[in-house]
Amino acid sequence: MRRSIATALTVATLIAGTVAAPAAFARTSTTQAYTCHYSVSGGKAYAGYYSGNTVIPSSTGVSSSGIEAQCLLKRAKFDPGTIDGVFGTNSKAAAKRFQTLMNNAFGYNIAIDGIVGQETWPALRWYADYNA
Repeated sequence: MRRSIATALTVATLIAGTVAAPAAFARTSTTQAYTCHYSVSGGKAYAGYYSGNTVIPSSTGVSSSGIEAQCLLKRAKFDPGTIDGVFGTNSKAAAKRFQTLMNNAFGYNIAIDGIVGQETWPALRWYADYNA
């Protein structure tokens, strides 16, 4: 009797997992656009998702630092594409253009690598306020 119940539960779980899998895949493959909620404090711009200066946005998944960096790049007039929290090709290209500008126009010495990290965050926050 116990074996029959265990077998039935296993089959039900496998069926439920098979039915649920396509729905889960569909959710992760659609792009959600986030809204930027800008504010300024101490001459630095914020978009309401991440307030630090150390976390590097992820290129493989949605992150609050990714949304923040995309919002600030957009405010600074460096189009990162869709504000979706995934720091992909468009976002990295926008970050490289921003880093180049900061080095050439303002004398920064930021690595032009498309990574928004400890060197880029403070400049991005400042410029997103300065250029708004």
